[in-house]
Amino acid sequence: MNNRSEQIFSNAQIVLADAVVTGSVQVVDGLIKDISESVFTAAARQRGMAKLSANIIDCHEDFLIPGLIELHTDHLETHYSPRPGVRWSVMAAIQAHDAQIAAAGITTVYDCLRLGRDEDDKFESGEMLALAAALAKAREQNRLRVEHRLHLRCEVSASDVLDDFSEFENNSDVGLVSLMDHAPGQRQFTSLEAYARYHKTKNKLSDEAFEDYMSVRINASRKYSTRHRKALANLCAMRKIPLASHDDATLAHVDESIEYGVSLAEFPTTLDAAKASHSAGLGVLMGAPNVVRGQSHSGNVAARTLIENQCLDVLSSDYVPASLLQAVFVLCSEPAILSVPEAVAIATRNPARTLGMQDRGEINTGLRADLVRVAHYPHQDSAPIVRGVWRDGQRVL
Repeated sequence: MNNRSEQIFSNAQIVLADAVVTGSVQVVDGLIKDISESVFTAAARQRGMAKLSANIIDCHEDFLIPGLIELHTDHLETHYSPRPGVRWSVMAAIQAHDAQIAAAGITTVYDCLRLGRDEDDKFESGEMLALAAALAKAREQNRLRVEHRLHLRCEVSASDVLDDFSEFENNSDVGLVSLMDHAPGQRQFTSLEAYARYHKTKNKLSDEAFEDYMSVRINASRKYSTRHRKALANLCAMRKIPLASHDDATLAHVDESIEYGVSLAEFPTTLDAAKASHSAGLGVLMGAPNVVRGQSHSGNVAARTLIENQCLDVLSSDYVPASLLQAVFVLCSEPAILSVPEAVAIATRNPARTLGMQDRGEINTGLRADLVRVAHYPHQDSAPIVRGVWRDGQRVL
């Protein structure tokens, strides 16, 4: 008697690494067993045309793509603290975040936790560690639909960032660390005018108060950034944790990132920095909202410009989970600047390979059956529809 779990995803537009084929994908015990151009439907089986014992999932000519892989989202914080000063039930927040991630077609997510605070930070010491512990507990209790890993976003200009990092010293869930400096005059805010527009409005500061606010952060960056950047890079090298730069703007920034062993360049703010990072073998990551909107929300280089210059490798949903899948189909819809396989790869295979995950990110035999069924009607609307999500062959949405 055959006790294997077997499914056949049939009548699908299967997005492979280099082509889209109409056919079927056989899944056995959570792994992709076979890919063929044969089509088996439930109706055909009932007519005796296909004598199969497997569970047949008729995709009705929808796309079948690999599960999306999200490397940078801080959306968990939004569920945990939906309003300033408000803290939601940790487990309820995690489950809501997890459900939203699954509904976006994401099957592997690196949840961002911020380390290092300043005087107006909304989170207290220990809260990020508590979120990490709750995520681990949720996984143990089988509460989660998708696979969650940790991405530690380290503010190198903060005095306490190394103390915060030490709390995660033995946490095996940490899969990525990024080095950030959001001080005025640095990286994302090389333009002080852009920094003023963003923070002065956000924090409702008078001119005098804003000058004090800016001075404190500039001094903190000068005092701590270089020291902390080096220390964190050394710690990640010892623990073999992949390292990401953040908002590199100049060739000097890229050289520094290479020196520190960075493998992922997150959100380079200029075309020059993106080109240099890509040429050096770093994976270049940009935000999917940038693609959907057609521009950066902070006035930096557009993701499309990087694609046109062949120096964008990975997309991230950043602050809108659903934007990742939407951006994929924006890029391959008329007027298309990428083929469907190329567009899908920057949200699946490329992030997987950048962080050394060889078991997912592609529809290929022997890999995990992390699959998403997607309907897309470009003549009606640019927003794709997620019809179903499977992780390790198990339906989670």
